[in-house]
Amino acid sequence: MPCPGNYQRIIAAVRQAAGPVMAREVGEVVGVEVSVKVKLEPLRSNLIKLAMTNTKVRAEDTCPLIYQCRLPLPTHTVNHLADLLRRHLKAIGSRWRILPPGKIAVIVLAVLRHDQRLADMAGGNDVSESTVRRWRDELIGLLAAQAPRLDRALKKVTKQGGEVVLIDGTLIRTQRRTGKADRRNYSGKHRSHGLHFLALTDEKGRLIWISAARPGSTHDNTAARHDHILAHLQAVGLGALADLGFRGLDNDVLDPVIITGYAATRTHKLTPGQKEANRVLAVGRAPVEHGFAHLKNWRILTKLRTGPAHATRLLRALLVLTNLEVNR
Repeated sequence: MPCPGNYQRIIAAVRQAAGPVMAREVGEVVGVEVSVKVKLEPLRSNLIKLAMTNTKVRAEDTCPLIYQCRLPLPTHTVNHLADLLRRHLKAIGSRWRILPPGKIAVIVLAVLRHDQRLADMAGGNDVSESTVRRWRDELIGLLAAQAPRLDRALKKVTKQGGEVVLIDGTLIRTQRRTGKADRRNYSGKHRSHGLHFLALTDEKGRLIWISAARPGSTHDNTAARHDHILAHLQAVGLGALADLGFRGLDNDVLDPVIITGYAATRTHKLTPGQKEANRVLAVGRAPVEHGFAHLKNWRILTKLRTGPAHATRLLRALLVLTNLEVNR
């Protein structure tokens, strides 16, 4: 849209200077009699208005820059997400989207994997930011619905001949919010704000279940009791290997279901046999850390900017995507 009055010629003169410019120099270009000081005042006023106005005048030779980056995911992960969306669109009777399901799947995976800003992804694909947000939330919900329940996950391990599972807790860091309500999210162990999650893996470190989000101050034992981990393990006849954070969860000394190792105190030092038992347990528990490492490859988890309810759906959706990537 052309600028009113004599602004077009003034803007052209400023662009031609390509830097700080004096009113006298602009006046010589636009044909103002610069020797008369009174005649320079309207021009100086116009320059001030251009500097102070909120109107954004874009140069003719500028345009948004779009770049490409690699998405380190297997093709069948994209195909799985695209097929999931196609079935959903057919079920709800949606006839079309502004982009095909395959392209939408790539956009959402880029947001989850690289934590790309929604506005950047929207600008690069000629859609609005709110549209990308809807796609992201829609596919997260569809994936989260595929995450297994705790009892079904343990039964599947039993059917596959497994004898033990690995259990551990982790903190997903979040942005710090103001007010007393956020104090529950502060983890003294990690010295940061976040949300606490429990996860179970099989003996090879493949994630099989993840809990709902809880405040970062939640202890591993407290979360395990709320989810009735011990009762579910006893129901299917499985054992579990855990770290010392789960001590006291299983009080059966003779035949424990959850094995946590030995802890030293000020008055009681560990014997060589107990130290060796802890080393063996640490080797057996190592794969659970690999499972968390695969999960945290999704950079959207670097620092969450969402509430517990959405964080639960997000983690369960990423559990499904992680298993698609790792178990191929």
